[in-house]
Amino acid sequence: MDVRYILRFIAGVVLCSAWQSASGQTDAQLSQYYAAPTLYNPAAVGQTDNLRIRAGARLQWIGIDNAPRSFLGAADMPVKIGSKRIGVGLIFGQESAGLYKSLTMGAQIGYKLRKLGGVWTFALQGGFYDQAFKGSEVFIPEDDDYHQSTDEGLPTADIHGTAFDVAAGAWYEHKYFYAGVSCTHLTSPTITLNAESSSGGSETSGDRKFQYQARRTLYFTAGGNIPLKNTLFEIMPSVLVKSDFTFTAAEVNARVRYKKFLQAGVGYRWNDAVIISLGAEFKNFYLGYSYDYATSAIRSASSGSHEIFLGYSMKLDLSDKNRHRHKSVRYL
Repeated sequence: MDVRYILRFIAGVVLCSAWQSASGQTDAQLSQYYAAPTLYNPAAVGQTDNLRIRAGARLQWIGIDNAPRSFLGAADMPVKIGSKRIGVGLIFGQESAGLYKSLTMGAQIGYKLRKLGGVWTFALQGGFYDQAFKGSEVFIPEDDDYHQSTDEGLPTADIHGTAFDVAAGAWYEHKYFYAGVSCTHLTSPTITLNAESSSGGSETSGDRKFQYQARRTLYFTAGGNIPLKNTLFEIMPSVLVKSDFTFTAAEVNARVRYKKFLQAGVGYRWNDAVIISLGAEFKNFYLGYSYDYATSAIRSASSGSHEIFLGYSMKLDLSDKNRHRHKSVRYL
């Protein structure tokens, strides 16, 4: 039996309907998708000559119990092998929603080539996807007319399972704009969730097995960097469209950056939320914050969603003659 049936019962009609319409996909919802693009597209690795690290947290629908909570991290850098340049990266994501908890980890590698006035990157990502469900916290009221505590379709113990996961993407980077397409959970892996017994083994009574399928999700990302003539301002528009072939969502964002230091923007996620974002870049550090004000019916129960990203970038010297080559401390 598909475990997602259980989530609809536990989370309730209001939370479930909002979750499906706003974030029906397997992947976590992000308003600052532009801050860590490799989380959605592995081909965004190695865009610059920097080692780039990003970490973020999202608290969704404040005021609603068991609403989604996400913690994410990404790191990527370029690598030069002979005359060829590739990008490599790592991603990490953990999300809880209701009694569900998912964990994603992946390693990325992308091949780069210069064509049509820009840089193309084609990349693959391999890793694993872990899904867990807190069956020990399932509660069924005694006067419930639709569910029974003896229903074998409801797990009574904590269960989880892991499956191999694959993603792929393509990315084009120009001086003034970028665009990318990707597909996460490319094989749409089916995860078998087993309950852990007190002795540490699997619960096999009645051969009960639960399954969760990670939804194959397509992404299209595009954005630009438009300097305003004779000023220190830049306009940075961006768009993200995603679809798992059942639910489709789209959002647009327009940010203004001053002196490559401070930035502010507004965005809109279709039929879901208005987004306000702020950011700052100082030397090698990055700080970004966004607030979502829901435009759907869920705003009557929630004060909004908060998201924060922290980042650090370190310049890499990819030249054949590295003038900043480090010596071992043993020889100093």
